[in-house]
Amino acid sequence: MFNEPRTYVLAVSGGVDSVVLLDMMSRLSNAKLVVAHFDHGIRDDSADDARFVEALARRYGAEFETRREELGAHASEDLARSRRYEFLRDVARRHQGWLVTAHHGDDVVETVAINLTRGTGWRGLAAMHSDVLRPLTGYSKQQLLLYALQHELEWHQDSTNASDAYLRNRMRRKISKLPRPIRSEIGELRAKQIALKERIETEVRELIGAGPSYDRYFFIHIPSFVALECLRSATSGRLTRPQLERALIAIKTAKPGSVYQAGAGAELSFTSRQFAVKLLK
Repeated sequence: MFNEPRTYVLAVSGGVDSVVLLDMMSRLSNAKLVVAHFDHGIRDDSADDARFVEALARRYGAEFETRREELGAHASEDLARSRRYEFLRDVARRHQGWLVTAHHGDDVVETVAINLTRGTGWRGLAAMHSDVLRPLTGYSKQQLLLYALQHELEWHQDSTNASDAYLRNRMRRKISKLPRPIRSEIGELRAKQIALKERIETEVRELIGAGPSYDRYFFIHIPSFVALECLRSATSGRLTRPQLERALIAIKTAKPGSVYQAGAGAELSFTSRQFAVKLLK
């Protein structure tokens, strides 16, 4: 797909991974590049990163988009990630482009490990599988560093990468001690899990139909774990597991004519036989 003329919105932090991504993508003949940089306002020196990335964008002849928010030094990883992706997806929509991030193979292993420590369901093992393009997942961190040195690239080192305050940093140090074959095996298992996820999603969609209306009787009488998977598909994956469980209770008990706000902009309205899903922006 990278050989087709497209617009790509690159998430560039200024670190070595995203600088390598920008350099690689700049070599595509048909690509229009937009460099997007999100400044969390977590570090005192984060504005320096923004200026560095802006200079990089100019050097590569790419458009530059940035946003700064004052999340503060105590912002959680989840909040920082959520705000960053909200910005990146907004840029991608405005430019009608594909969002591209610099996640590499070691990032994938770290994410799988973090999901496991958090008690993930089976979907957590299919980490980083979405509409975001991640062309570097076949490379290790060491390979990206080698590329950067060979091409004499410059990058900024994020001082928070050394902080034990962040779960990912603690997990990264543990993962780095794993033998390379084991890390490769985790990557292969993730690929199999992604293939399984796609098969399940296809089967579920064929089972429940395209919507937006669905049979309440069907959802009430199938096993709960199947009903939750079907409901996840009907709500386009917006809801958390607890939200899905509460929505399933509503499907079983709600009175005809009632409306249930499931969260994340998902609204369920009921007749005696069916419920309809409406996804609000």
